[in-house]
Amino acid sequence: MSDTLVIVESPAKAKTIGKFLGSKYKVIASNGHVRDLPKSQLGVNVENNFEPKYITLRGRGDVLEKIRKEAKNAKKVFLATDPDMEGEAISWHISQVLKLDEKSIHRVEFNEITANTIKKAIKIPRKINMDLVNAQQARRVLDRLVGYKISPILWAKVRKGLSAGRVQSVATRIICDREDEITAFVPEEYWTITAQLKAINAKKPIEAKYYGDKNGKIEIRSEKDAKGVLTKVGKSDFTVEDLKIAKKTQHAPAPFTTSSLQQEASRKLGFTTKLTMLIAQQLYEGVDIQGSGTTGLISYIRTDSVRISEEAQKAALAFIEQQYGKDYVPATPNIYKGRAGAQDAHEAIRPSNLGFAPQNVKGSLNANQYKLYKLIYERFVASQMSDAVLETNTVTFDANGCVFRANGTRTLFDGYTKIYTEGRDDVAEKDVTLPELSVGDILEQLGIDSEQKFTQPPPRYTEASLVKTLEKMGIGRPSTYSPTISTIIERGYVRREKKLLVPTELGFVVTQLMKENFQSIVDVTFTADMEEKLDLIKDGTAQWKNVIGEFYAPFEKQIEKASESIEKVVIPDEVSDIPCDKCGAMMVYKTSRFGRFLACPNFPNCRNTKPIVEKQGVPCPICGSEIIKRKSKRGKPFYGCEKYPECEFVSWDKPAKEKCPKCGGLMVQKMGQHGGYTICADKDCATVIRPNKKANEEKEE
Repeated sequence: MSDTLVIVESPAKAKTIGKFLGSKYKVIASNGHVRDLPKSQLGVNVENNFEPKYITLRGRGDVLEKIRKEAKNAKKVFLATDPDMEGEAISWHISQVLKLDEKSIHRVEFNEITANTIKKAIKIPRKINMDLVNAQQARRVLDRLVGYKISPILWAKVRKGLSAGRVQSVATRIICDREDEITAFVPEEYWTITAQLKAINAKKPIEAKYYGDKNGKIEIRSEKDAKGVLTKVGKSDFTVEDLKIAKKTQHAPAPFTTSSLQQEASRKLGFTTKLTMLIAQQLYEGVDIQGSGTTGLISYIRTDSVRISEEAQKAALAFIEQQYGKDYVPATPNIYKGRAGAQDAHEAIRPSNLGFAPQNVKGSLNANQYKLYKLIYERFVASQMSDAVLETNTVTFDANGCVFRANGTRTLFDGYTKIYTEGRDDVAEKDVTLPELSVGDILEQLGIDSEQKFTQPPPRYTEASLVKTLEKMGIGRPSTYSPTISTIIERGYVRREKKLLVPTELGFVVTQLMKENFQSIVDVTFTADMEEKLDLIKDGTAQWKNVIGEFYAPFEKQIEKASESIEKVVIPDEVSDIPCDKCGAMMVYKTSRFGRFLACPNFPNCRNTKPIVEKQGVPCPICGSEIIKRKSKRGKPFYGCEKYPECEFVSWDKPAKEKCPKCGGLMVQKMGQHGGYTICADKDCATVIRPNKKANEEKEE
């Protein structure tokens, strides 16, 4: 019999925590939720004040039986699920199953999985916070009412398998509205004029751009106006009319929240939000570190706070002074202000122990774990470092009455940028260092050019920019962004084109239907206001069933009206240029939960389907046919010959377009500890080519 039973959510976390607590504690996992609303029915008794009907989740029966058995034999039971509303609700559900006294003290909470934190948390248990539980119940019931009431209408009027949701429908609308803006955009012509100038003490020419005249800025809108400026300037020299030199500081970015981590991982690493959260969860729950055992490398990953503990800050400042010197330690520790409306329940995402430097644990992590951990580690350290100090120069030139300007930036002190620079959604202009100049200096003109340009429409959303927009608008919460994006893609409302999110015809149709019949559900302001009401429940200042009741009364009328008024919508399938092998009809694009595929339009008479082929532009090394990208039954990509099953060539590694310089065979792309490289697929040859290396290397032992 163990003295104390500790229940957590995941087996990985159970393993890590069990190591810290020792033999007197039994740590087991619930494997996430143990009870939820049934999938086969609404599961909410609308007539009985929205009372939810909870059932044991399929596959959790054995888990619950084990928990009951262990709890019966333990002297104490601690519920140590995640420190958020969902985790609080899971603890409450487990307490209901075990019939624990709600007034007893058995809930423990920790922000990071380290020995000291776990041992300290066990000593200060608390009661289950029913305000948090009720806030989670309200979200779950609200989302169930929206989804299960609207989705059947979409099935009947549009297509089976569709769904609506409180957050997903707004996210789809935002993407569709942006596409409408792009379609309606009318580009405007403008011209830039750039002069190349020679300075005596400069190795490279200075680029000066046309600004206007002495009366102010002038926009060049036509070729005629551009030629007029070129004619006026002629081949004249440029005289320095004014110099402005200023210093500016760049403050370090705050440590990561869930949202900013998803955005930066998308920009810098090319990760989807889903992949980012999957890897972050692994780093939080614990990774087997050589010499240290299973260790949680980062703090809790679902947070909207930029706050860090005093202990963590002191450790960071000491680390910075030791590694980089006193100049990199700010005179006053950096304190960051969170965004308006942030719950601020937990610390920002940070390393649990700065002693685990990325380069020291690299051998214990896979490639993606290392990349994300390095990003989190460096961002946190940088957030506690001194400002970068820059010198900015603006030089104004006169050329026959035409004013040109050149801008330069010089780093005086690198500060936090020594280890970290923040990613950007747009393309940043490169810093330019200007030579020393004085008012009155005359620079020789080397040439002058004009270029026609057109204003650009707003860009399509990437996952990073969509998350940023949802957070700015107050829609959803950190834990909802990743599943929301995954859902709208899986439902076929949006598709990825490289990194861009593009609405489909189905997405437009469903969004328009939602606008016409369920305006409040896809109204950005309404959705943000609902988030605030749900937060009031969490704070204990609102009753959750009252909030649901206020929403449901008008919503029910919308449902009744929509069921009667919406007419059947027929969405024509997109026709491909690929004929059906069996009947010759041109195949059409279809979407399932596994993604897009080709199907014969003569279904059900012809049931032929095909995967969408993604050619690699590389010939098969066996038969010379095209190598194409395929997916395994589990969704893992692999590469094979298009003539399969006649030709059985397959490779898990992506083929490279260049041939092996040694044997002329197929090269494939690999990822190693020092980045990407290509290697000959023939194991007897195994020639390796690494970027920026001139000579080929034989396969390493």
